Amino acid sequence: MLRIGLTGGIGAGKSTVAERLRSHGAIVVDADRLAREVLAPGSPGLAAVAEEFGPQVLTADGGLDRAALAAVAFADEGRRRALEAITHPRIAARTAELFAAAAPDAVVVHDIPLLVEKAMGPAYHLVLVVDAPEPVRVARLAATRGMAEADALARIRAQASAEQRHAAADVELNTDRPRAEVAADVDRLWSERLVPYEHNVRTGTVVRRPDVPALAPYDEQWPTRAARLAARVLAAAGPVGHRVEHVGSTAVPGLPAKDVIDLQLSVPSLAAADDVAGALGAAGFPRLPPTADTPQPAVDPDPAAWQKRLHGGADPGLVVHLHVRVAGSPGERTALLLRDWLRAQPQERQAYAEHKQRLASSAASTLEYRERKEPWFGEALPRALAWAARTGWAPPT
Repeated sequence: MLRIGLTGGIGAGKSTVAERLRSHGAIVVDADRLAREVLAPGSPGLAAVAEEFGPQVLTADGGLDRAALAAVAFADEGRRRALEAITHPRIAARTAELFAAAAPDAVVVHDIPLLVEKAMGPAYHLVLVVDAPEPVRVARLAATRGMAEADALARIRAQASAEQRHAAADVELNTDRPRAEVAADVDRLWSERLVPYEHNVRTGTVVRRPDVPALAPYDEQWPTRAARLAARVLAAAGPVGHRVEHVGSTAVPGLPAKDVIDLQLSVPSLAAADDVAGALGAAGFPRLPPTADTPQPAVDPDPAAWQKRLHGGADPGLVVHLHVRVAGSPGERTALLLRDWLRAQPQERQAYAEHKQRLASSAASTLEYRERKEPWFGEALPRALAWAARTGWAPPT
């Protein structure tokens, strides 16, 4: 099953996108609809609300008077929390039921307004953020809900900012365009990314980069993308995961690199890495055959010390290498050391960038590029180790 988090501010057009995805066969779980369902007439949730807030929050026919409830429940923080204590567990339980009922090959879209505010991104394989400029949203709210401009602006500005949603988004969709254009973008997203992504997760298929050693200029979005992926990895690893770090060339500002996000998951042992492999695969990071880093005599000459586990990414929209290494192992420390050394040493970073570009321009394949680049690590490590000793560097905790 592929889990998609769909979110956007009020008036952004999220419901339109949800319906288009539903038309393609997605199962849409609407958080707002569930919030109404758990407080439906005759429900245990509504009975609990009436007991907590009094009969004045009910209509004459026994339904919920939403205006009356809002007046008392949002009067102060304590009363709002009391309402959430009643509704949130019931909504979560119903959501879990609907997810569990979905077929193994389903694409489940969770339409949830507060995804960003509640930091729920790691629970999904992909987060889709729908947005539109503020004036457009205000006009929509006036037309569809009769909302005054001041009220609309207050609602919009009480939610997550555009910057916060951008940081959480794997895909952003601007709806301030003709409806047909938006629909076409949703159609492409469905056919080119979501459907193959679901297949890859279900079958354990890793997305690989083209076999050409093409370097891209440093992209300011690489760290943000890595942070989203790292949060998913850490959520899947659970207590086994000590930490997840962005490593490799895309983790060094200013350094050109292949458009590949390298992550490092630190675990207590290789046995623990094997135990968590299934959860990582289900989260969108299928396992690859066991492998090892090239031993570096300047650090530890024993090949056994450089064993690791390797996972890839199942998302067709990007390429991921997830290195699972034992905490404190030579491979784990070396990856962190080289990253931090290159970040701190502009001359070394520039020299490495020029070396990479020379190799990329002459190597016929990615494999050849990687093999020809390998000696650089042995030459650079003594300088990096000297820098570490001089500065007191230590791996992050």
